[in-house]
Amino acid sequence: MSGNQRSALFIDGANLYATTKALGFDIDYKRLLKEFQARDNLLRAFYYTAMVEDQEYSSIRPLIDWLDYNGYRVVTKPAREFTDSMGRRRFKGNMDIELAIDALELAAHIDHMVLFSGDGDFRSLVEAMQRRGVRVTVVSTIQTQPAMISDDLRRQADEFLDLAHLMPKIGRDPSERPSRPPAERGPRANPGLESRYGIRQNGDAEEE
Repeated sequence: MSGNQRSALFIDGANLYATTKALGFDIDYKRLLKEFQARDNLLRAFYYTAMVEDQEYSSIRPLIDWLDYNGYRVVTKPAREFTDSMGRRRFKGNMDIELAIDALELAAHIDHMVLFSGDGDFRSLVEAMQRRGVRVTVVSTIQTQPAMISDDLRRQADEFLDLAHLMPKIGRDPSERPSRPPAERGPRANPGLESRYGIRQNGDAEEE
């Protein structure tokens, strides 16, 4: 990769959380940003997630706040509530459309798209970006059973980067996990947030 190559990160938050959980490690989002800034001329880093808005405290809020103040552009929308077959309260929030629109709007300004997702629904988006002259790297893993990335998406990408191989560069020590989430305060009012969270997603919503 060239330092003159303009790139943007597109992070499917729920999918990345599921992938790192399957691999057994937590993302340090500060290290992740630095890693890709060192690879390319990084113009944008988007993070997409659905949120449960009717709860007094959302366990993902500290992550969202930290990302928003530390170099990421956070895109959220309310999660949709439903009841599963066992009568349990569940939430769904699919961010595919929001991610696709942002990527296509930015296509004329970047040379390289880095997509953190294994969702096969993004295959058509990857193809559309490639038609616009954008090289696409997809970040997920095949180290789990089953693999976290669809075969169609992996074949369509110009490059596949296994998240397991990035672990030494963007992961953090599990022993650093906080024993419980801190009180919900803005990151400027909570100087310990960065060091304690580093940052780890504890997702509320389940994506389709």
